[in-house]
Parts: sequence; C-alpha cells; structure tokens
Amino acid sequence: MGNNVKKREKVPSNLPKRKQRMVCLMSEEEVRIVDAYLKKYRITNKARWIRETVLGFIRKKMEEDYPTLFNEHDMRR
Repeated sequence: MGNNVKKREKVPSNLPKRKQRMVCLMSEEEVRIVDAYLKKYRITNKARWIRETVLGFIRKKMEEDYPTLFNEHDMRR
C-alpha cells in the first residue's frame, strides 16, 4: 500500500531559506490550464514548477537584454 509513496528530497542546508511570499491571482480558466499542464506532464510540485518557470523566463530575458558594445544591427553587418 505505501510502496508507491515518493520520498521528499532533503533541501541542502547551505541554500537560503525562502522567507518571502509572492501572491498572484488567476482566473478559474487560468488555474484549469495550469492544472491540466501539471497533470499532463506529471508535475507534482506546483510551487517549484512556478518558481523555476518564472525565474527561468526572467534569466533568459535578462541574458537577451544584456548590454553589448554594439547593437544587433551593427553586429549583423
């Protein structure tokens, strides 16, 4: 009966504790979309998925917007 229970991974003690809370409101349709995605891809930790998705998007965008010596048009010439 308890053989299929997934054990929680321990968080290393050297990582900073998450003490700040962020809240966002979603419509019922948006929640259904997110829940359907999580179910389809068998994602069980919604908070971690949201955190990794948002931070991954921000990191990618910051890398794209990183200041360069020349603008993109000059570099393509």
